[in-house]
Amino acid sequence: MLVTIAVVLIVLWLLGLITSYTVSGFIHILLVAAVILVIVRLVQGKKVV
Repeated sequence: MLVTIAVVLIVLWLLGLITSYTVSGFIHILLVAAVILVIVRLVQGKKVV
């Protein structure tokens, strides 16, 4: 489930870059959250994909 959330957040971030639509850096906060989720999965020793 965390991987799904991370993928969705990364896709939203990329869409934000493509459309140049960022609401007070909210998209970048989503990217940071996605990266943190992936790192947590790696630290826990679970597969990321």
